[in-house]
Parts: sequence; C-alpha cells; structure tokens
Amino acid sequence: MAHGEAGRDSGDVAVNVVNETWSMVAAEAAVARSSPTARRRTVYEKTDCLSGLEVAICQSVHMTKFGWLSPVAGHAGSDFQPIVMYQEERIFPQALPHFDSLWIADHFYGFDADKKEGFLEAWVTLTWLAARFPDILLCHHVLGHGYRNPALTAKMASTLQVLSGNRFILGIGGGWRKDEYDSYGYDFPSAATRLHQLEEVVQICRLMWTEEHPTFTGGHFSIDNAAATPRPDVVPPICIGSSGEQIGLPIVGRQADIWNGHHRSDEAWLRMRDIVHSAASDAGRDPFDVECSITVAGDLPTSDAASEEWVERLTHLRSLGAEHFIMDFGHPLDVEPVLRFAEQVIGPMRAN
Repeated sequence: MAHGEAGRDSGDVAVNVVNETWSMVAAEAAVARSSPTARRRTVYEKTDCLSGLEVAICQSVHMTKFGWLSPVAGHAGSDFQPIVMYQEERIFPQALPHFDSLWIADHFYGFDADKKEGFLEAWVTLTWLAARFPDILLCHHVLGHGYRNPALTAKMASTLQVLSGNRFILGIGGGWRKDEYDSYGYDFPSAATRLHQLEEVVQICRLMWTEEHPTFTGGHFSIDNAAATPRPDVVPPICIGSSGEQIGLPIVGRQADIWNGHHRSDEAWLRMRDIVHSAASDAGRDPFDVECSITVAGDLPTSDAASEEWVERLTHLRSLGAEHFIMDFGHPLDVEPVLRFAEQVIGPMRAN
C-alpha cells in the first residue's frame, strides 16, 4: 500500500493516504465498483471500519499496483519442495509489505513427464497464505473453472472473503490443460464450450454472493435456492484470465472487474485491450472499470542498471494501459534483490 499524504488545492478538503487495514482496502474496492467516477484507489478522510463499510470519499487517484506470483510447484531446483513454502518462510515476511497482491496458480501436478514436480492445491494454499499474511490481497492465477462445481466455487470464495477480511479476488478462466482434466476425471469440452460455461460460473457466483435465495438456469449450469451464507460484506472482484479474441475477451468486457493477460507484442496487447473495451461498452459498462493486469516474468535486479531496465519495461507497459503488474520472479533464494526491486522499481513507478 502507499504511504504518505495527499491534499487538494486550497479550499478543498485535505485528505490522508494511510496504511489502513486491508478491510479498508476492500471497502475502497466496493465503493470504487459502485461508481465509474470513484474507480481504482480511493483516498479517504476517515472510515468507520466495517460498520456497514461507512467511508467518506474525498477523491480518486490512479495507482500502479504490483502483485507477486508465487510458484506452488516443487522441482529439482527446489529439492522438490513447493517454492511457495520457501518463500513463505524466507522471502514474504520482508517482501510482501511492498506488494499489493499475492497470486498462485491452479494445477494438480507439475509439467514433467514423471509427475514428480508436485503442485500444492490452490484453494488450500491461498487460505494458508491468507492466515499467514493479513495485509495482502489474494488471487488465483487463475482457477480452471472446470475443476470445481460452480456453486462450490462460489461458496468457497464467499468463505475465504469472509475469513480473510474482504481481501479475496476470484481469479478464474476457462481452463486449458487437457491431460490434467483427463487424469482427474473431469470433462474437457471444446474451448468455446468451456468459455461459455465460464460466463455462467461468474453469473452464479455473483448471485450466490448477493442474494438470499439464488436461483439460476443456464445452458450449462443451474442452481436452485443455493444459499451461500454467510455472504460477504464486500462482493469479491472477479479477475478473468483470457486471450481469446472471439469469445474469451468479450466475456471479460461483459463480466470482469479485472482482466489478466500477457504481453506478446504491443500490437497484440492493444488489439486485445480494445476488444475488452468494446465489449464493455456494448454491455453498457464504462470500459475503464475493467482493470488491466498483466503477468510479467523476469529476473530480479542485482544492479542499479538492471532496475532502470525494469522501470523502462514496466513504464512502457503502463503506457499501453496496464495497471496491475503480476510479477513472476521464479525462485529467488535471497530477499535482497526483492528489496532492491521495491526501492528502485516499485517506489519510483508509484510516485510517477
């Protein structure tokens, strides 16, 4: 989170940006979603913490956000210990205070032929991290919706939102890894079908988070009086990971609060972003209510010059509309380069 103070011109109300609890962050998100003019980070004069989420909105400010993608896999380079376990002990205590969000993938085993590279289960792992680190937003990168029944997904999300103090973001997608579906006995229909199913999953989740007696009948899924109490005070934002230009990205524009994508080229990114914006407009939404997050992989900097290269790279992506950088640094063994990244990359980019 940002620290410091911000004020308006003379005659306006002076407001503070403070390192509040993440319950307040969730309140910010709720208010931001309630009005197109109050989007992104919101600056508060005061809050009556979690008493009906009563807040006083003074102004909205744009802020670049940084997420940490932690590998839940274990491989030969980590002695087959899931890397997230190493990071939880040796990296996160000093690193996470500098980041806005923490992300983990959703798979059941690794990508080696012998399946020795284990994967920790995504929901259990994220819940463990939620308890260990109470001041960070939490998201999957991203769930394959076909691994879990839609109503169960909604119930699990509602529960984690309540238990985490409103820090959960539902990251979800159409799924892609056919061998994993086959191994675990899940159906794996066509990509088009999986994406149409995804849209119904999102609709079911929002109904179960907001209605006392939610009922839904779609082309693929249905629920009947599927109560999910206790419902969360703050509806979790939904992040959809997709790059499909025909079906997936239009769903993002219609349904998502956050889009997670990858940068292959400027031309491809802008084309995908424009599809999202167009679909949002067609659905009667403000296109800029869909936050653009982008996953960026690379090595942590070990010199001032390397940090400058990171700033240049991320500044360019920000000029293309990226707002939330999901950083994939692999398996750093030492926290020092993380702190360098925080000081020399995150700090300057948040300041500008």
